[in-house]
Amino acid sequence: MKRTKPPFRADHVGSFLRPAALKEARAKREANAISAAELKAIEDRAIENVIKKQEEVGLELATDGEFRRSWWHFDFFGMLDGVEIYEADHGIQFQGVQTKPKSIRVIGKIGFSNHPMVDHFKFLKAHSRVTPKMTIPSPSVMHFRLEPGAVSKNAYPDRDAIFDDLAAAYREAVRAFYDAGCRYLQFDDTAWAYLCSQEELKKARERGLDIDHLQETYTRTINTALEAKPADMTITTHVCRGNFRSTWIASGGYEPVAQNLLGRCNYDGYFLEYDTERAGGFEPLRFLPKGNKVVVLGLVTSKSGTLESKSDVKRRIEEAAKFAPLEQFCLSPQCGFASTEEGNVLAEDEQWAKLRVIRELAKEVWG
Repeated sequence: MKRTKPPFRADHVGSFLRPAALKEARAKREANAISAAELKAIEDRAIENVIKKQEEVGLELATDGEFRRSWWHFDFFGMLDGVEIYEADHGIQFQGVQTKPKSIRVIGKIGFSNHPMVDHFKFLKAHSRVTPKMTIPSPSVMHFRLEPGAVSKNAYPDRDAIFDDLAAAYREAVRAFYDAGCRYLQFDDTAWAYLCSQEELKKARERGLDIDHLQETYTRTINTALEAKPADMTITTHVCRGNFRSTWIASGGYEPVAQNLLGRCNYDGYFLEYDTERAGGFEPLRFLPKGNKVVVLGLVTSKSGTLESKSDVKRRIEEAAKFAPLEQFCLSPQCGFASTEEGNVLAEDEQWAKLRVIRELAKEVWG
């Protein structure tokens, strides 16, 4: 049951803890104490090192750790045509902690042209001996994150009018990354997890979102973007419940979204968080169509350095296999180790220990 194409039996979501030298360099750049070129040189070295670490662990994929970003999502959105990052009056509220007060707004027609992250991928590919994986936020996240009034009336009449251009921009993104040599692309997505949470649905309704039709709208937008995917490209999604300084946002099992997400969204694979009881049981996996689609079970937490028991993880894989075939599963941490540059509360050697255990478990379970 060895897999020779992504997602791999031992995989990971994307981000890694930023090395101290990189954090220091970014702080200096914000204070204008070093140039953009000097920061890039430090990023380059850090990315070369994190690629080597992934290869040394024995992984069949490598990311750049998202080392050139401050956020897993806002950096990408802010580099789209017609979108900008701005200073907000509040951050994103997690359990007991709030992010920096930044958000995004639409100031013109949304498009994808000359996006710097295509070059970020090219650097990753040029320095990887294994499959280079690129992670970007999903189009559904952008819509879900927009505050009331965050869309310029000169560009669109309202928030819901952006979907066609947003899908078209993502089609261009898929083509651009493919042309740069990318064969493993991931859309990271918090929106689907929030649609599993009654509390987050209530907040979304208060923000004026049409929560009764979001699943259908997001499915259509994602599938329109995925129409650009060539047959030899894998595009997965990671459904995230919130990951900032080891805290979280959304609770609730996947049952409310499983039929649409697993059955109707045309992804090749799904990274699903299953590290705590907040994710519910494995029963929603019954909606995974038999065939080529894969669920990557996020059974190893990235939120703490405590190493999981191999026997416990194996037992949970067996439980999941009651609802979908074992050959359609892979294993990974439940999320990245640093969805923002602040990172989760664990040490670098602990993150690598987690990935080594995942690699060993994948060999033992799937051969």
